[in-house]
Amino acid sequence: MGTPQFAVPTLDTLHKSRHQVVAIVTSVDKYGGRGKKVLLESAVKRYALENDIPILQPKNLKSKKFNQLLKSYNADVQVVVAFRMLPEMVWGMPPFGTINLHGSLLPRFRGAAPINWAVITGEKVTGLTTFKLKHEIDTGDMIHQLKVKIGENETAGDVHDKLMAEGGDLMLQTIEDISYNKVKFIQQDLSQVTKAPKIYRETCKVDFNQTSQNIHNQIRGLSPYPGAWAILPNNKEIKLLKSALTAPPEGIRNYKPGTIYTDNKKLFLIKSNDGFVQILEAQIQGKKRMKMMDILNGTKFELGSKLT
Repeated sequence: MGTPQFAVPTLDTLHKSRHQVVAIVTSVDKYGGRGKKVLLESAVKRYALENDIPILQPKNLKSKKFNQLLKSYNADVQVVVAFRMLPEMVWGMPPFGTINLHGSLLPRFRGAAPINWAVITGEKVTGLTTFKLKHEIDTGDMIHQLKVKIGENETAGDVHDKLMAEGGDLMLQTIEDISYNKVKFIQQDLSQVTKAPKIYRETCKVDFNQTSQNIHNQIRGLSPYPGAWAILPNNKEIKLLKSALTAPPEGIRNYKPGTIYTDNKKLFLIKSNDGFVQILEAQIQGKKRMKMMDILNGTKFELGSKLT
């Protein structure tokens, strides 16, 4: 059970293993693209079509018809990777339960956006956890974990790709343990719980009256999507997509947070409350993502103007 590309390597690993993937459950097709005229299929569905795996796309997970069809596959276990909340009638159906792959080291970063929040909060290590689903979200007993380092300049997209590549092997190890009755369940330590709620637009607005490190972490943690943003002096929105910590230029005057320092050639710095953040890639409203030096080739900024 899954939808985005993040779920595909796990599906691929299980499909190529000795275990049989009897069906996949994924989101319904949606129209998108220019003018919303292109029918978009999930990455999991596309993989299933290419590999002749039966496809279920229920609108309502509680519908009698869907549950009867799901039960007819007689699955021993269900695997969930980046899907949606399941009702108990679904996750409780198979005899060996439903196993979820979560993009954090539970019980840290329970919730919808664990990868983003791990980077935003400046974690140096995150990882993956397989656990058995129960009623409360992300609270089930854990089976296996894998730690993955977060580089000081890595974005949420970079970490996403590293975790995506490792997910299949961790889930296969989990399924093997289940099949040989070797599973050792580990209860989550409630004293270590942190939350990773859904990312909203207001989460992405940059407050420059904080440390350079915190701003850098926010930019990394929201890149490439949905993107940290601020408002330019001309009232257009700019998404800040790649940044670096940098020492202030010599002789610079006492700027207030949000103030721009640029040579209008290569260098574009924004003042924080304790230094400067260099912007390396950005996207101005109505334009595509570009390197900052390419933006500066066509857009000039007044020295000392402010982002808000």
